[in-house]
Amino acid sequence: MQMSVPSNAVLDVMHSHGSVRRYRADPVTAPTITAIVHAAQRASTSSNLQMWTVVAVESPAKRERLAELCGNQTHIVQAPVFLAWCADLARLDRACELRGYTQVADYCENFIVAAVDAAVAAQNAAVAAESLGLGICYIGAIRNNPLQIIELLGLPRLTFPIAGMTLGWPATEPPKRPRLDTAAVLHWEQYDAGHTDEWLLAYDAAMIATGIYDGRQVPVPGKPEVTEDYGWLEHSARRVSQPTRTHLRDALEHQGFLLK
Repeated sequence: MQMSVPSNAVLDVMHSHGSVRRYRADPVTAPTITAIVHAAQRASTSSNLQMWTVVAVESPAKRERLAELCGNQTHIVQAPVFLAWCADLARLDRACELRGYTQVADYCENFIVAAVDAAVAAQNAAVAAESLGLGICYIGAIRNNPLQIIELLGLPRLTFPIAGMTLGWPATEPPKRPRLDTAAVLHWEQYDAGHTDEWLLAYDAAMIATGIYDGRQVPVPGKPEVTEDYGWLEHSARRVSQPTRTHLRDALEHQGFLLK
């Protein structure tokens, strides 16, 4: 029996998402930014501790510096606003001082819950922004040079940049990449890896069909004399087989997150 899939305006906005990397020069007003962050504040938060902060950057000079620190991504300069979403236990440090306690922030759990709080808030903001016709693009490269980002944004101890986000009015309709089959990520009762190869191969073909990889060819594993289309499988396997941002633990410890 065919099940009907619910739909409404919110789901339509979410399904229309595409990362925007070309922006018009039109500014985003302060009230609009405030409304987006206000929506982010309604996101779920662990124990109502609200362990996140966002720094909105409009200064062209500061956005140019952010672009340099984030791999020279031109849309960071082009977008009128850059939002830096940060894990934040600094406010709770002060709350403890006011009540005569000492915050214990030395353990992995403390950082994980703050990072999750920041990420959940950021995604609320993304949906809010797109509902207003704005576009966004997450910037994971904010973690490329975290200590310089921390200095640039004046982040205190027990705060850490989790993700950046460009924000502005799209200059063009962003591409909407296909996603894995929902069955690949939605498991019932327990994890089921029985169809993983089927899902991966189908998704690889779907991504190749978008033309994003420009028809590149790569050797077939174990058969170097035979080539096949470069696709999501090759791209992703290459990416995760290399270490990245190996300096993050040192930067986290610098900010007071000891990760015991």
